Amino acid sequence: MTRLRADEAAHLPITTDREVEERVALLLRNAIRRQWWTLYLDDDDVQLPLLMPMAGYPERPDLPSGEGGTAAQLIADRLSGIMRQVGAAKVVFVWERPGGPETTPYDREWARALAEACRTEGVVVRARLILHDGGVRWFAPDDYA
Repeated sequence: MTRLRADEAAHLPITTDREVEERVALLLRNAIRRQWWTLYLDDDDVQLPLLMPMAGYPERPDLPSGEGGTAAQLIADRLSGIMRQVGAAKVVFVWERPGGPETTPYDREWARALAEACRTEGVVVRARLILHDGGVRWFAPDDYA
């Protein structure tokens, strides 16, 4: 992988799944701790200058959020607001967690719940990836159905 300057990334669309995976690998490399990241894309699939980590998210997506919904619903609601503020059309989720590339029941539970909550909130999810000890892997809907 070649290095990508920020000024280049600001004009270079990420149009294929492979390009999404490569961009995430360039930015994040491999897992260090349990957290997730969000990248935001505009209408033309250009990455916006916002890469947001979220550490300390709840163990389970169905836990009550304290605001009348589940953790997954609260996150989808917050993402919807962030996307409006920054002018994003799509979001890319990256689950960072130590371990191998195989999905876990925990990964699949979060992916299912967040997919549903995002659909309800109107949040368009461009891609889901897992950042593991050895790098990045695609996390397709078939992986968590």
